[in-house]
Amino acid sequence: MTEEIEILFEMAQEKMDKTISHLEHELVKIRAGKANPGMLDGIMVDYYGSMTPLQQVANVNTPDPRTIAIQPWEKAMIQPIEKAIMAANLGFNPENNGEIVRINVPPLTEERRKDLVKQAKKEAEDARISIRNVRRDSNEELKKMKKDGLAEDLEKDAEAEVQKLTDKYSKIVDEYIAKKEKDILTI
Repeated sequence: MTEEIEILFEMAQEKMDKTISHLEHELVKIRAGKANPGMLDGIMVDYYGSMTPLQQVANVNTPDPRTIAIQPWEKAMIQPIEKAIMAANLGFNPENNGEIVRINVPPLTEERRKDLVKQAKKEAEDARISIRNVRRDSNEELKKMKKDGLAEDLEKDAEAEVQKLTDKYSKIVDEYIAKKEKDILTI
């Protein structure tokens, strides 16, 4: 295979890897009944006038499967942290004892579990679409190379390799979603 085709494969694989990373990141945000510090990723706290990620103003951990404990590094941050959690609209009701902000993660109802599974499947479908877009872009690039003198059999072989890559990454998406669905539906 030519060097151009190898570069094309590397770029396609890199884009598909990014898609999988994004999917992982999005699936962590979808709660699965158990408390997980990742549920609070993306929450921004007003830290003396500048919006700062929660993890940069407090220690976030899970002392038990139903509780998230947030230990601010400064006591003055308790109110802004509570406000940020409420504003994030995650369905959590933070409580504080003057030292720590606690979030009791309520058990999921059957209906809520089904909604979360739908949300997870939507993320998976977005990832599959992204992977197929990478395949399409790679195949279009191969067609351009063919017009510029790439042998037809090389183009066909390269398209087959791109399809194998697409299948491999689609399977990874399926594995992630199956695992997440199991997590959500496990009581």
